[in-house]
Amino acid sequence: MAWARVGAAIAPFEVAAVTPLQGRVLTATIIGSSMAFADGSIVTVAIPKMRAALDASLAEMQWVANGYTLVLSAFLLLGGAAGDRYGLRRVYALGIALFAIASFACALSADSTALILARAAQGFGAALMVPGSLALIAAHFPTDERGRAIGVWAATTSIAAAFGPLLGGWLVDHAPWQSIFLINLPFAAIGLWIVIRGISDLPAGNSGMDWPGAFLAVVGLGGVALSLTLFGEAGADVRRATIVSGIGGLAALAGFIVWESRAPTPMLPLRFFRDRRANGVNALTLLLYFALSGAIFFLPSTLIQRHGWSAAEAGSIFLGFTAMLAFLSRFGGAIADRFGVRIPLTVGPAVTAAGFAALAPAVAFGDYWTAIVPTMLLMGVGMGITVAPLSTAVMATAPAGQTGVASAINNAVARVAGLLAVASLGAIVGEGFGGFSALALICAAAAAASAVVGFATLGDAQRE
Repeated sequence: MAWARVGAAIAPFEVAAVTPLQGRVLTATIIGSSMAFADGSIVTVAIPKMRAALDASLAEMQWVANGYTLVLSAFLLLGGAAGDRYGLRRVYALGIALFAIASFACALSADSTALILARAAQGFGAALMVPGSLALIAAHFPTDERGRAIGVWAATTSIAAAFGPLLGGWLVDHAPWQSIFLINLPFAAIGLWIVIRGISDLPAGNSGMDWPGAFLAVVGLGGVALSLTLFGEAGADVRRATIVSGIGGLAALAGFIVWESRAPTPMLPLRFFRDRRANGVNALTLLLYFALSGAIFFLPSTLIQRHGWSAAEAGSIFLGFTAMLAFLSRFGGAIADRFGVRIPLTVGPAVTAAGFAALAPAVAFGDYWTAIVPTMLLMGVGMGITVAPLSTAVMATAPAGQTGVASAINNAVARVAGLLAVASLGAIVGEGFGGFSALALICAAAAAASAVVGFATLGDAQRE
């Protein structure tokens, strides 16, 4: 019962309610997701040291960060479909292994080009892991316990994502920059061992992989993600690349929809989009993560430039936000199990919207303890109520045998929302439309709209 005790130690479960298999599933999915989420931000603290060591330009270092996010966004749908077709356990294990190999390749990189390519390979490994995490939980927990299990997963991965940059900063200060990638290897080894030795195979899909659909999805998501990544950068060539990749990505996504309507074994049956609840979940995700990504991306630089905060002070404001999110995620999942997802997915985004609205006067005032910290705690309360029920709703609305694809779609929506927020809100602030105060109010409006969507569309997305 050792694995049951591990699961119970971090969850609001009775020990007897977590079987050894469920404990192993939780541990393995938390390890994989934590690596994938933390690695997206941990690199940022090492960029100055890597740039000096590799004699790289700032633009090259930006692509060290962007390459990971871009490939992850592009291949999420393929990763989810592959798990549904070839087995969640098998594809998840492959993702961990590829992520570990790519991490080692990052550490061995002798120049910026090699590092960018290795980071792209990390993104591909993460794209196989991230959709499989929720799908594995959904496959091993009954519907009346799934929300609490997802709450544990959300709480733990949130902590890992928050402390990733702190750990990375400590490693960069006391060890070579390669250590931020090598630290992944022991965690990947543990996660891979648990998956291979401790989790049994799950039934795979009966039909073959829809490779034309997978190709169109990768090109479409990749083109849109690349266009949003390049948006706002200077230079005529960059602007042309932005337009071409955006138009090409949208055309490929249109082709993907046409193909899926005719394919004999589509990776994404279009009946999925005829489900009002599934559309509501993804619309809520788009609006809420647009708001969250925009506010969080521009907040630190605003505090540094407007009030003269240090980088460490600006970064520390997220600790309270993350702590509150992690603490409440466990209970948000339990609420979803007991009452359904409509209540938390209305209240949570509404509270988050209030937090975004409060950011405008808080940043103008600029005091750490009386303005910024309370506002970040309020945002953490809202997101803590929201995250686990949102993931639960994704699994509840997934068609039978397609939990991986459903998770991948929702993750892709969240990634694209973040890229869209950074691109569009940066342009708005740059044009002088009221600076950060206007940005905060736009984010508040988007979060409030997500609360309306949750209330209007998820009334019947209860336990299923």
